[in-house]
Amino acid sequence: MCDANKINDLYAALTEIDNINDCKNFLNDLCTEKEIEAMAQRLYAAKLLIEGNTYEQVIKKTELSSATLSRISKSIKSGNGYRKI
Repeated sequence: MCDANKINDLYAALTEIDNINDCKNFLNDLCTEKEIEAMAQRLYAAKLLIEGNTYEQVIKKTELSSATLSRISKSIKSGNGYRKI
């Protein structure tokens, strides 16, 4: 299990990124291509849900599982991240 200091170091590193190229380079170093694609799909699904698309429409457009989409929807309703970004 990762301790809170290491997680906060990751958050701090992300806040230091100020352009797309640096972000791309950092994520390519940190994550696999599949992990980046999964995050992009989740962000896209959140955007579609916020825009008013139904679960069925979002699943068709993203091919995400209903469980993943449910988690995204719950985060949109109770969290602050998706709506702010």
